[in-house]
Amino acid sequence: MLFAYINWDIDPVMVTLGPLEIRYYSVLFAIAFWLGYVIMSRMMRLEKCPEEWCDKIFIYTIVATIIGSRLGHVIFYGWDFYSKHPIEIFKVWEGGLSSHGGAIGILIALYIYHKKVSKRSYLWVMDHIVIPTALAGFFIRTGNLFNSEIVGAPTDLPWAFRFLRIHPDMAIIPRHPSQIYEATFYLCVFLTLWYLYTKKNLIRREGAIFGIFLICVFGFRILIENIKADQEPWEADMVLNMGQILSIPFVLLGIFCLVRAMRRAPKDWGPAPGYVEKTRDTKKK
Repeated sequence: MLFAYINWDIDPVMVTLGPLEIRYYSVLFAIAFWLGYVIMSRMMRLEKCPEEWCDKIFIYTIVATIIGSRLGHVIFYGWDFYSKHPIEIFKVWEGGLSSHGGAIGILIALYIYHKKVSKRSYLWVMDHIVIPTALAGFFIRTGNLFNSEIVGAPTDLPWAFRFLRIHPDMAIIPRHPSQIYEATFYLCVFLTLWYLYTKKNLIRREGAIFGIFLICVFGFRILIENIKADQEPWEADMVLNMGQILSIPFVLLGIFCLVRAMRRAPKDWGPAPGYVEKTRDTKKK
């Protein structure tokens, strides 16, 4: 008799080099940032912006993602524990990151970036950064799958997963592979945003791409939380869990940005000050 579920027992450690462990999650996280840099660099060249803008936004985003995601987890999901054990806050390698905290951190960091570096509007910056961010979501959720974390709620669907590396009492229960659902959706969001950027030139309507990103990603988050296991026990009795509550303001902000963008005239910034176009040396040596 064939069981209608998939046993997921992948070791989250890709390779061990002495005391050093290289995990799938870490590798996928690094790939996400590398591809994000490549995509952002491509956009900067297309719009004739200085290369240093890409380098700096990369640094701002990495720092904001790590700090924001960690503090988001600490404040929104584990304050009772971390308030009594503050030194544990710094142990990022033990896990515990919040996508909502990361989003807040990025929003703050890129506000500083737009003031100090690009000198262009805040929405211009956000319209660009959310495109590679959507792709990063695909890699991060895939990493969550390898870590057997952020698992789905119990189900009897034929593609259900049994996550054998979680708590023994939970491992025997077939569950939704919610990480795969989210990863697939984020990849679709990225492809859609890239199409709107390259083919429809929607970047000229400030805030439109940013708004679509917020509506899609956090709207989907509200829905998928219904088939995900609660991250913390105290969420069990809540009508809306913490992930859903934190997503609502982002969706409302997205609707506001999209409506505002479509009501305003398109804008063409032109080449940025300090941009130097590279030309190939065609002289024969």
